[in-house]
Amino acid sequence: MSTDSLATDASPAKKPWSVCLDDRFGLAHQIRNKQCRLYSLGLGSDDTQFEVSLANSGCEVHRFDPSVKSAHLLKSRRLWYHRLSIDWRDPHPAVVAQNPHSNTRKLGTILNEFGHHKIDVLKADLESAEWKVLENLILEDVLQQIGQLTFAIHLHWPGFEVSGGDSSVVRFWYSLLKEVELKGFRLFHSYKDLSKPQLFLKKDIFNASSCYTLSWVNTRWT
Repeated sequence: MSTDSLATDASPAKKPWSVCLDDRFGLAHQIRNKQCRLYSLGLGSDDTQFEVSLANSGCEVHRFDPSVKSAHLLKSRRLWYHRLSIDWRDPHPAVVAQNPHSNTRKLGTILNEFGHHKIDVLKADLESAEWKVLENLILEDVLQQIGQLTFAIHLHWPGFEVSGGDSSVVRFWYSLLKEVELKGFRLFHSYKDLSKPQLFLKKDIFNASSCYTLSWVNTRWT
């Protein structure tokens, strides 16, 4: 977390989850005025230090966890848990009719249901579903509603519903990351998790990692 610059070659943080507090992009101001909103998308992670920290700082935090017992649970004054998971498609209407408690939604659908027009920070660790979710955010132009993106990306296999040879998969990944950049997002932090296997598309690669956490700030955020 830095208020000085957006340098990408800064020393790695002890924890992978970082936000940009540069005054040019407004998050520090939003936190001070208790108008910050964080969406946290994850699958069963018990580490909520990042979410609790931002909630204590003044952010309205929404954590999406399909394993919680209640549909909506207020854990503390500004920290909500929702029995929902984020997907790149909404459930088929016939499936929803059979299961009224279906807990999978596209992010754009959830924003509409909650009446939220903007997310200051979107944190996601989706265990290889991130590529298709990111594609959906781009295709449906949801990115413009997000101030900062902090995504864990997984490289050990292509990811859910991503097919083709290695070169096709890499082109798909690259096209998504490039599109994020073209939408006005600038990478300000990269974290390489060396505790993960050194795999890239099922191949051992020395000093690589199968998991990186990438953080972007929306330079067009208003």
